[in-house]
Amino acid sequence: EDRTLLNNIKEIQAKSNLHESNYLINKLGSVDLDVEMETGTGKTYVYTRTIFELNKVYGWSKFIIVVPSIAIREGVRKSLEQTQEHFMELYGKKIRFFIYNSSKLDQIDSFSKDNSIHVMIINIQAFNARGAENRRIYEQIDDFQSRRPIDVIARNRPILILDEPQKMGGDATQESLLNFNPLFVINYSATHKEQHNLVYVLDALDAYNQKLVKKIEVKGFQVKNLRGTNGYLYLQKIHVYTDRNPEATIELEINYNKSINRETRKFKVGDNLYHTSKEMEQYKDGYVISEINPFTNTVTFIN
Repeated sequence: EDRTLLNNIKEIQAKSNLHESNYLINKLGSVDLDVEMETGTGKTYVYTRTIFELNKVYGWSKFIIVVPSIAIREGVRKSLEQTQEHFMELYGKKIRFFIYNSSKLDQIDSFSKDNSIHVMIINIQAFNARGAENRRIYEQIDDFQSRRPIDVIARNRPILILDEPQKMGGDATQESLLNFNPLFVINYSATHKEQHNLVYVLDALDAYNQKLVKKIEVKGFQVKNLRGTNGYLYLQKIHVYTDRNPEATIELEINYNKSINRETRKFKVGDNLYHTSKEMEQYKDGYVISEINPFTNTVTFIN
């Protein structure tokens, strides 16, 4: 079964001109799949449609969308509300969705009862923090027939959709996700911190060519899986001084222990982006500034 899965993945990668996986990654369920999409190209819509397609083709009906914050959780809820009629027209079905709430456990029973498409939206704090409310998912609860909510959820073998997984780093979160007993997991992000089995890439260039964005002057320019490049850089401003050489404000990705953040830093000639980024691999080879030119508004690296 693992060999068949890997062969199928490699076939998709070959068709899409992606780097082929040497082995199957299955830390969370049968397989961990990665989808890379540039910010602002409709990630939530794509994974919502993926849910409908997985239901249509395979009959799977239990999904959990895991998000890194309450703000993103609310955005996902709003998106599912706004696209209900659209997907009803396409598939003749509606998603029954709810936000996990430790005081409304009857929703978990509804999630488990029938073969309609059910989606639970949950932010990582709801199962990965130490407060009394957050621990309830792991506790036997009297008014829930002395069951543990996590056990009821896990019996469904849900498919996990991780929205911005690079913000869900840390061993504790990954171990907590195992408690959901997922069938498999799909990671959706523009900046995957950890690589799994990559099955789809939509970078800035693709988005422009497919007329998903009007200009390629999106903030930053990112081209992945093309001639071995995989990096994000955005030249925000060049500063000219009377008493010293010009400097450049550049936005780049910085590697923190539990997340990758895009932040701006001021640079001068000779500065090394690899060090500033806390040793992000994408800036390792030759990203030392050799010239900052205020007349052409360009920054040149030694590579």
